[in-house]
Amino acid sequence: MACYSAVLQHPLGSSLTPCSASRTPPRLQRVGVATPSVASARPVARVRISPRCAYSGGAGATPGPGELPAATLRRVLEAPGAHQAPACYDALSARLIERAGFRACFTSGFSISAARLGLPDVGLISYGEMIDQGRLITEAVSIPVIGDADNGYGNCMNVKRTVKGFINAGFAGIILEDQVSPKACGHTQGRKVVSREEAIMHIKAAVDARNESGSDIVIVARTDSRQALSLDEALWRVQAFADAGADVLFIDALASREEMKAFCAIAPGVQKMANMLEGGGKTPILSPVELEEIGYKIIAYPLSLIGVSMRAMEDALIAIKGGRIPPPSSLPSFEEIKNTLGFNHYYEEDKRYVVTPAQSFYETGYDNYTSEPKNPGDSRSRAEKPQEPVIDILPQLYDIGSSGSRGPSTGMWSRTLRLKITGRDGVLKIDARIPAGFLEGMTKIIPGLAGANIMERLRNAPIDTDNPQNGQILLDFEDAMGDRIQVFIA
Repeated sequence: MACYSAVLQHPLGSSLTPCSASRTPPRLQRVGVATPSVASARPVARVRISPRCAYSGGAGATPGPGELPAATLRRVLEAPGAHQAPACYDALSARLIERAGFRACFTSGFSISAARLGLPDVGLISYGEMIDQGRLITEAVSIPVIGDADNGYGNCMNVKRTVKGFINAGFAGIILEDQVSPKACGHTQGRKVVSREEAIMHIKAAVDARNESGSDIVIVARTDSRQALSLDEALWRVQAFADAGADVLFIDALASREEMKAFCAIAPGVQKMANMLEGGGKTPILSPVELEEIGYKIIAYPLSLIGVSMRAMEDALIAIKGGRIPPPSSLPSFEEIKNTLGFNHYYEEDKRYVVTPAQSFYETGYDNYTSEPKNPGDSRSRAEKPQEPVIDILPQLYDIGSSGSRGPSTGMWSRTLRLKITGRDGVLKIDARIPAGFLEGMTKIIPGLAGANIMERLRNAPIDTDNPQNGQILLDFEDAMGDRIQVFIA
């Protein structure tokens, strides 16, 4: 532990520095406008901007106009204090985090494996499943999300693909660890790590993928070597990760406050992440104030939401099995559930796009056939306007029982119908002529025609006894707006 003691006395001891100790870590200086050298090295951004859900109503770190998720996260990391970021595992848990006012959140591979597969976090969940779940999460909220990418799912080329995939899925940050495959939860047994050289190359590959994508995704470099090998090895690796271009450093499963202090003394220009594993992990649970004093910048709470969800569901099932329902103290009202999911916001927005049945019937379907001018200033008469020709294919309705070669509906196109719509105030809205054949495609739209035999209706339509001059009446009803709709055989 000589190296550990040296760190406590000399934070930048040369014995721990695999690369030049004089290098200034340029991590969060990238926030805001990029320097000319960085800007010229990166292509034009081609990253996907997630369509953030309009119903989340979060109070967290709202992106500025046109701001990408990574820029929002860097703005959070620049702000004073140590920032709490609970871990989510699906869109709903992410939305709850945002509603609670947190400025960022993580995805937890442990929790996603549990919720999506019902299996332990031992490397069984795949890259594709994590990307799919992550995209749903990032689309549900507007706060930045840091994604758990395990060990990158393979070699350096896999790491590059993983980073680009996480960028396109809308993540603001990505956590990459140095475990071998299959990986394991950082606070469980049986962890092994790749070599120093391979671990460093993975971070370099991630930085290259970021630059090639024109993105500025925050790279969180994690090592599990504290439990797999030693504290000295873990400290050496995070310094190497900083020199390779990582933005945030993370040693999982540190075992004491002193170890946490030693970690935060490494690479002082690079932000540090703490992992407060709830319920009995290896790392001491400290308050945000204590963690900030030690030197941490962002704090993850990986199991709180999945843990309380599991316990709440178990309690609810016990109650149901006993013939009861969960008590009000543990069960939100239906209105509260709807409000959390955005029902009320949805209903309000939906009102902007309501189309009444009457509008659908006579404002869109028959615009070309109305006999009234559309604009009051239009002085042209109906006769002067170009009209859709009604071709007299047959002088009479085709007789279904005859032996011609034409189909039974052919005769409808030889007849013209008169459409009259009178408002409930008595004002004539529409008086138009339409081909009778149009009714074939409208039996599911016009009330009174559902399942109707149009040929039979045309053949047996009665005379309008109130106004015989109108001829035979095919339809006469009132729509939902109170307008009277009449269709005559002209």
